[in-house]
Amino acid sequence: MSETTQKGAVAEAAIALEATKLGFVVSRPMAEGRRYDLIIDVDHRLYRVQCKWARREGAVLVINLESCRHTPQGYVRTKYHRTEIDAVAAYSQELKRCFCCSIRL
Repeated sequence: MSETTQKGAVAEAAIALEATKLGFVVSRPMAEGRRYDLIIDVDHRLYRVQCKWARREGAVLVINLESCRHTPQGYVRTKYHRTEIDAVAAYSQELKRCFCCSIRL
């Protein structure tokens, strides 16, 4: 498993745990291929959440808001669009905290 994949898995697990502790219902798509990692049910409203690893640069948390993947055509970076996700949640291992930012339509 690559370091990037491992960090993503840790972030997703930490975010799912914190959302569950807050009393939200957390679901995961059964198949890959969507732009979101989790579906979080908040008061019967479903939010498509993209999970990210947050790194610290001084007093600032940096979150990469692109997906990166290898394809037969080479390395591809794709930005997220507000029609694909409702929120970005990030986990900082250094701070041991999760953060969530909603995407406004």
